[in-house]
Amino acid sequence: MRDALLSQCTTRLVHLLWVSLISTESCGAKVLEKTFEEWMRYKAECLKKMANDPYPPGLFCNRTFDMYACWPDGSPGTVVNVSCPFYLPWFEKVEHGQVSRKCEADGRWALQNGTETWRDHSQCKEETEAASEEEGAHRLMASFKVLYTVGYSLSLLALVLALLILTVFRKLRCTRNYIHANLFASFGLRALSVIVKDSLLEKMWGKEVFGMSDWEALLSTEAAIGCRVAQVVMQYCILANHYWFLVEAIYLYKLLIGAVFSEKNYYTLYLYLGWGTPMAFVVPWMAAKYLKENSECWALNENMAYWWIIRIPILLASLINLLIFMQILKVILAKLRANQKGYADYKLRLAKATLTLIPLFGIHEVVFIFATDEQTTGVLRYIKVFFTLFLNSFQGFLVAVLYCFANKEVKSEMKKRWHLWKLDHTALCCTQ
Repeated sequence: MRDALLSQCTTRLVHLLWVSLISTESCGAKVLEKTFEEWMRYKAECLKKMANDPYPPGLFCNRTFDMYACWPDGSPGTVVNVSCPFYLPWFEKVEHGQVSRKCEADGRWALQNGTETWRDHSQCKEETEAASEEEGAHRLMASFKVLYTVGYSLSLLALVLALLILTVFRKLRCTRNYIHANLFASFGLRALSVIVKDSLLEKMWGKEVFGMSDWEALLSTEAAIGCRVAQVVMQYCILANHYWFLVEAIYLYKLLIGAVFSEKNYYTLYLYLGWGTPMAFVVPWMAAKYLKENSECWALNENMAYWWIIRIPILLASLINLLIFMQILKVILAKLRANQKGYADYKLRLAKATLTLIPLFGIHEVVFIFATDEQTTGVLRYIKVFFTLFLNSFQGFLVAVLYCFANKEVKSEMKKRWHLWKLDHTALCCTQ
């Protein structure tokens, strides 16, 4: 079984799991688990048949189950043919095919390379065209994985540095920067959760499998606990990320329309909205997965109704952000028109304001709101996965640069600290 089935099934499942980081709908969600269950049934039927069938007289090749197919007793000097095993995921395509073994004249199964039993299972292999397409898809997803791993790693480093800057410098401590810091934290946790979840998936599905005990350990509930915890944390972080987008949008809108409010009182509400709201959706989703779809890493969904528990609040936050974004653009447009010095300068400042707000509110995600996983297939699906992975993984880095490293207030404070440090260092050298 190992030589023909393992590499194809494991590759297919890892490919599906990587896609599930962004796109959780998949018709092959339980390929490996179902295949193993069918293989266990095939093995049980084979062992029962071997125990009940009478032995032939004289010399013969012994009946056996070689972990791939069930072989009856063979007559010396003949080729023994059996049907392709029914547990193969592509059995419908090869149900009329056969797998063969040679029984030598001395009553032993023919060997190849002097050690391994010869077997021809070419008729039971998946079609070359379909296999090559799947291999191409796997290579493409491997490239995507490298891309978003680099993006999330770079974002994590930039966000940690940005958080240190906003928390260390006292003059930068205000409600606006507190909100930025929480947004950075949500981005950082999201990046970290994806990286950890990937490492757990790689550990769980990337190891070598040699025997039935390895398969049982691989597919056990205990083996998936850590992976499921990482999945829950990742979904919480993604939701928290979107709702801190919403907090940023609400705060900026209130500032622009000149509303009078108490920042300290509202900051507590912002904390509840950003970190508390996701819990209201993650907990029901977690309960639904545990009670109804408690298999593998909870990354793949058979019943998409459960996935809407997570999807609806994300779509709602994105749509509200879009509406606030449009209102803020109207306010910015009106203010720029009233104070414009030149048409070119006016257009430049409007474009700059627009491009700065897009990553802050996560508006780019609105593009794919209606291109759901159920509706996208083929090339369109891979285009969606690429852009979503690229934008989501590098978005934290972009936000850290725009709202911390490129911020005039932050740069001014860092320059002051740098000059003070140089003066202190020079004075210390002169004293010595």
